[in-house]
Amino acid sequence: MQNSIRARRTAKQWSQAELGDRLGVSRQTVIAIENGKYDPSLPLAFKLAAVFEASIEELFVPEIE
Repeated sequence: MQNSIRARRTAKQWSQAELGDRLGVSRQTVIAIENGKYDPSLPLAFKLAAVFEASIEELFVPEIE
């Protein structure tokens, strides 16, 4: 799944650790989400949407095979 988390985080000038603190997850979790290695749970996706004031659909785009 592709996402715009890294671009949105850097636009706000937040570190990965700072975003993790805002979400209640580790910096490693943020890295994994940004790199597409981990798809967040639905509750975490809602937290991401709230933090970035965006819809889940704006943050995540499924990859078409």
